[in-house]
Amino acid sequence: MWHSIPLTLFWFSYFGSLGIFFPFFTLYLRENAGLSGTEVGLILAITPLVGIFAQPIWGQIADRTGARSRTLAFLTTGTALGYLGLGAASGFWPIVLATAMLALVGTAIFPMMTSVSLAILRDAGHHAFGYVRAWGTIGYFIVIMLFPWMLQNFPPRLEHGAIDAGVSQPGLGLMFTITAGWVFVAAFIAFFIPKKGAVALRAARGDWHELIGNRPFVRFLGFSLFVHFLMQGPMWLFPLFVRSRGGELTTIRDMWILMLLVEIPLVLSTGSGLKRLGARGLLVIGVLVGGLRWMLCALVADPTLLFAVQALHGVTVVGLNLGSPLYLDVVAPEKLRSTAQGILSMVATGIAGMASNISAGWFIDRRGIDVLYLICGAGLLVLGGFACWILPAAQSSARDIQTAALPSDTVA
Repeated sequence: MWHSIPLTLFWFSYFGSLGIFFPFFTLYLRENAGLSGTEVGLILAITPLVGIFAQPIWGQIADRTGARSRTLAFLTTGTALGYLGLGAASGFWPIVLATAMLALVGTAIFPMMTSVSLAILRDAGHHAFGYVRAWGTIGYFIVIMLFPWMLQNFPPRLEHGAIDAGVSQPGLGLMFTITAGWVFVAAFIAFFIPKKGAVALRAARGDWHELIGNRPFVRFLGFSLFVHFLMQGPMWLFPLFVRSRGGELTTIRDMWILMLLVEIPLVLSTGSGLKRLGARGLLVIGVLVGGLRWMLCALVADPTLLFAVQALHGVTVVGLNLGSPLYLDVVAPEKLRSTAQGILSMVATGIAGMASNISAGWFIDRRGIDVLYLICGAGLLVLGGFACWILPAAQSSARDIQTAALPSDTVA
């Protein structure tokens, strides 16, 4: 359908920007900016800390005004400017400030684009969201393939505060300019995303109180808090894990390529998976496989086998990052979909992410990164085992699960 074209292009371009930033930002902070593990953890915690406040506020603005598409365009434009500011910052405190400014708008994009997509694609068929979301992964894949080539063909410079010894890629600061360019493209496309229909549904003042009394929603938030506490830190510190095993920039890239090659077909088949397993079933599989991946990362020493283990990332993405918004879209009122997705991000990537990044950065300075992955993996396996008891089966009194969650059918 024609209205899905700008939506597809938006996912492609915005996720393309993440193909540079997400895999390499931690490496940039550690080596190019010359920060300690604790300082890296603190900076990574800034984004979720700001998101705790920003995400539900932007969600409420979108739901109250009904201008979800326009809000998405505004947030994306601000995010592009934020990447340019972050690239210009040097030293611990300036980077902290620039990260906070970026997070003020950037943290709200994913929940907003998810709620907009679910609204626009609600009547487009079982596989619609999976197809649109898959183009995001394709954009991520293309850019992560191209970025090392870009570094080789542009004159490198040593970033402010970088130390000569141990810097695997002196010109890594180029990532901020290229990332900003991709996000500007996404912002331009966002102005063409449909603005009428279900995406413009408005909520009345005080309607958000309905979420407080929604027991499946509240229990799901608690479950997500613990899952993402065990998931976020190891994911953001993954480049440092690869470096601890002797890997280079190309090693990180190659591992991500494997992850994405597995992820793309799995995302495309999300519709069939949801029909068979339900949103809760997808979540359970995502958490269990995520736990298994972290455990194997800690225990496997052979480089070839360790490389193969990263294929499990695709299953985790489909199970956790797609299952979560789909489950939420069923248990939360439709008029509050942006607020609900914003609160989920506030809890999962905000509160849990902040605590996870700070504790993980502190932990690797004292106990080592392998122990971190071992503990987090074991914790996820326990949570996955109890998931069906914690989460009630997703049912909606107003919408059928196959025509509401699925017609709209995801580090770092």
